Formats: sequence, structure tokens, C-alpha cells
Amino acid sequence: MDLLIGFTTILVVIAAGAGLAHAGVLDRRSQRTLGEIAFFVASPALMVVTISQVHLQAAAANLVASTVSLGACFAAYVVVARLRWGLSTGPLLIGALTSSYVNAGNLGIAMAAYVVGDITVVVPTLLVQMLVVQPAALIVLDRITGRGEGVGQALRRLVTNPLTIAAVVGLVLALTGWRLPAAVVSPLEMLAGAAIPLMLMSYGAALRLSPPLGRAGHNGEVLVASVLKLVVMPVVAWSVGLALGLDDRVLLGVVITAALPTAQNIFLHATRYRVGEDVARETILVTTLASLPVALLVAVLLG
Repeated sequence: MDLLIGFTTILVVIAAGAGLAHAGVLDRRSQRTLGEIAFFVASPALMVVTISQVHLQAAAANLVASTVSLGACFAAYVVVARLRWGLSTGPLLIGALTSSYVNAGNLGIAMAAYVVGDITVVVPTLLVQMLVVQPAALIVLDRITGRGEGVGQALRRLVTNPLTIAAVVGLVLALTGWRLPAAVVSPLEMLAGAAIPLMLMSYGAALRLSPPLGRAGHNGEVLVASVLKLVVMPVVAWSVGLALGLDDRVLLGVVITAALPTAQNIFLHATRYRVGEDVARETILVTTLASLPVALLVAVLLG
């Protein structure tokens, strides 16, 4: 029931954004503004609050299983999309991210709590994505969209990226046990509470303002990314986790995390860099709608 409520909540907030766009309250410009606010302010606050409060523990096998499943799907999409459609670097990168970058920071933490009973199982995936995959992807996007000028400029943008900074701050706080003053934590928590609604409403508005599902001309890429995300990634995570001897609870957590839908912030990046927006939007929609039965099946089989 908690799992169903979690998915229903996400869909309702997305519908709210779509409704605002349908009513004319949000147009394309204001939809992008919502995304910019989430990117620069609310999402970094969420990352600091979330990561800093997690009790890190030795989870090497979990980290390996999560990383291998992510990397396998990322690489598979790159190979298939390059050979089949000859995509350029930008669309190829966004598509690969949609096939492997999971909604760990939002739905992942809730699902780990409700289904597994331990939110630490999602931390390795969250940190790999935030501290390795996302920074690397943003460097590439900066370079190919002309926002950066050479390696030095790309590195400067990396270390000044608000999401990367927030993830590092959160990790340092979690590792050291330091606590921020209440005067800092209180506004951070308020801003963090706005991150998910802003992202979801921006996404919902984009759905209403964009061509209907299947009419953007990228059905093949969306299908490949969705199958990799919801079928291949959980199977790879299960296989690697089983080979590494993960116990039942952690194995369930790793597979459930791999079965999560594509993270909404991939659409945020696609929108910000004006590349791969249709594939990101449609893959997030398909995986969000289809991931509930997949997650329920995983819970039944491994729970």
C-alpha cells in the first residue's frame, strides 16, 4: 500500500503541473523557470539534507552491484543507439542516462524505507550517480553545448555545479557526523521540500506543452531505454548481487533500486542543455508508469 501511495503521489503532482499548463498558468518559459529553480536552489538543498542524514556503512558489494548494473545499461544503450540511429554525443548521452540513472534521491529512499525497511541500501547508487555519473555527464554536456571552453572551464563548472557541491557537502557531513546549525538546517529543509514538487510540476507542464507520447519521432530510443531501465538493469543487479553473496534484505534493496524509474532530473538536464528532451520526457513517463508493477513483482519474488 505504501508503495502504491508513493507512485500515486508522484503522478498527482505531475498531473498538477500538466493542469497548470493546460489552464495557461504555465507556458514554456515558466516551465523552464521551474526547472532552473529546482536545479540551482531546491535540489542542492535536498541533496545536502538527504545524504547528510544517512548513516553510511560498509557496503562494498552493494556498491559493485549497483555500479555494474548502471554501467551495463548505460553502455548497452550507447552501443545500440550509435549503431541503429547514429546519434550524436548529446542525444546519445541523455538517452544512455535515461536507461540507467534511477530515481534514487526521491522514490528510491521512500521505497527502501517502505519495502526494504532500510534506507541505507539505496545510498551507494545515490552517491555513484551524484558524485560520479552526474558530474561526468555535466562536463560533457557543458563541452558539447558550448557552455564550456576547454578542460579548465569544464572542471570549473564541475566544481561549481550546485548539485555536485551539495552531494559532496552531504557526504562529508555523513562521514564525519558533523551537524549543521539549526539556523542553516531549517531553511535547507524548507527549500529541500520544494525540490520534488518543482521538478515534477515542471515535468508535468512539459508533458502538456509537448507532442503526445509517441509522436515526437523517438519511439525506438524510448523503447530501448525503457527496456534497459526496467528489465535489464534489475536482472543485472540481481545477478551481480547474488554472485557477491548479498543477504536477502540487501539484495532486495539493490534490485528494487535498479527497478526504479528514470530520475526526473535527467529531464531537468535535458531541458537546461536543450538536448534529448523528447527522449528524456517520454522515457521518464513510460518508466514511471511501468515501474510500479515491476517493483511489486521484485518485492514478491525477493521479499
